[in-house]
Amino acid sequence: MMNLKENIEKYKPYNEQEEKDKETILKYINTFDDVLTRNNEFGHFTASSWVVNKNRTKVLMIYHNIYKSWAWTGGHADGESDLLGTAIRELKEETGVENVKVLSNDIFSLEIICVNGHIKRGKYVSSHVHLNLTYLFEVDEEEILKIKQDENSGVKWINIEDIEKVVNEKWMIENVYKKLNEKLEKHIF
Repeated sequence: MMNLKENIEKYKPYNEQEEKDKETILKYINTFDDVLTRNNEFGHFTASSWVVNKNRTKVLMIYHNIYKSWAWTGGHADGESDLLGTAIRELKEETGVENVKVLSNDIFSLEIICVNGHIKRGKYVSSHVHLNLTYLFEVDEEEILKIKQDENSGVKWINIEDIEKVVNEKWMIENVYKKLNEKLEKHIF
């Protein structure tokens, strides 16, 4: 947990959203001792992946069954403080890819994401927040893609300029995906 906190402390926010979210995430870590598990029903850590092709023109996304939208890959820390490892594990599980090139071991972005109440595996999950760290990866477009049927119903490469056309979550487009693509374009990683 110490390394995770140190990595967040040394992270340089890209914009006002990241600045405020970083401050809030650090307060959260200092307030709660169970932020790495879903036992903290108010909020807990997740890790996401921004997965690009070699030419940096496409992003690998999944069609998320709960959110009913094309989305990045990612998942819960579930007790692990190595969120880079969590992001890689979730990427492989959700897409079937085997070879992942880590473009940076550092956090690529951070954000607090609101999650509305929903049914998961037959049980109601109350609304809460994800304290999310995003990492940047490259995957070969020739990798074989596989759907993880209990979580998604599609896996595909999407042209960066088409993300706004296929994602149904306006907040994610405006506050996360646009930011990630700006950072990618400016090579801030």
